Amino acid sequence: MRVADGFTELYGSAPEGVWAAPGRVNLIGEYTDVNDGFVLPLALPHTAVAAVSRRGDGVLRLHSADVRQGVVQLSVDDPAPLAGTGWAAYPAGVVRALREAGHPVTGADIHLASTVPTGAGLSSSAALEVVTALALNDLYGLGLTGPELAVLAQRAENAFVGVPCGVMDQMASACCTEGHALYLDTRDLTHRQVPFDLAARGLGLLVVDTRVKHALGDGAYAERRAGCEAGARALGVRTLRELEYAQLPASLARLADGTVRSYVRHVVSDNHRVRRVIDLLEAGDVRGVGPVLTEGHVSLRDDLRVSCPELDLAVSSSLGAGALGARMTGGGFGGSALVLTEADAADVVTKAVHEAFAAAGYPAPRIFPAVPSAGVRRLR
Repeated sequence: MRVADGFTELYGSAPEGVWAAPGRVNLIGEYTDVNDGFVLPLALPHTAVAAVSRRGDGVLRLHSADVRQGVVQLSVDDPAPLAGTGWAAYPAGVVRALREAGHPVTGADIHLASTVPTGAGLSSSAALEVVTALALNDLYGLGLTGPELAVLAQRAENAFVGVPCGVMDQMASACCTEGHALYLDTRDLTHRQVPFDLAARGLGLLVVDTRVKHALGDGAYAERRAGCEAGARALGVRTLRELEYAQLPASLARLADGTVRSYVRHVVSDNHRVRRVIDLLEAGDVRGVGPVLTEGHVSLRDDLRVSCPELDLAVSSSLGAGALGARMTGGGFGGSALVLTEADAADVVTKAVHEAFAAAGYPAPRIFPAVPSAGVRRLR
């Protein structure tokens, strides 16, 4: 195993074990997790892999095969901010979160390699966090469950990396199962696996990685989260999750701020779309999911205003080529779109998107199938 061999070359001994955690793509339910709402992610076959051994001297050594940087060495007791450590902040943040929670993690040597595309909105950071969390959980015998690992990984990103993300990404990486999407209530972390075998129905799901990330996205996630919180306060609820879809028109009429009003409309509507998709899947109408995805994109584009020209083009060119539905996925301002298509039309859709990007002068997108895959696991 190449990651284990890399560990041995770096640290002079074989690792105690090797673990893998996937990236994710979210079928529907965007910006709902930071509002205690519903989401429906699935794990990708792309993973972050970690070879790890324990240390008892308080030293944390981190290395990535994907970054041109040497070993990053930290003390587990060092309170210095992690902001300047780049990628290493994610696994280091997990160590801090574990120790903050009272778990006796006394150090580690970690070597990482990932196939999760970075900057594509596919949760490459959550994969790094969750794989580190499971490795240390196993090695130190902490006995934590998948949801508990996810919450600790989210704490690492919120408190120690400084990104105010919800828990969806970490829960997907920790708890998804092969051949299923994860129906998750982010308020209490109750979840269930929903069968999602597209191939059996002659369908396919494509990820279109636009390979772009616009600077406008810097700080925009936090601004929208704050806008949603302002909407909840104005409506007298703790979070927007407490608003039912039937209440939406009356609720919107009470909001004077147009920006806050549009944020509230998106979140409440997207929670409703998650439930609609679940109903369609359970009724066996998988093709009926397509238009709901497209509705979700329009809402993200027009109400939340987190799309960008490349994402809009990925969606419109896919639909023009016969896709059943498409939407941007993730935080927006770049990253990836998700396309539901007939399996025998996937090549046509892929070709159309490539041609549209070339005609617009955009960088060529990376397009690949999204196959519902397993969550975090030990490999050896």
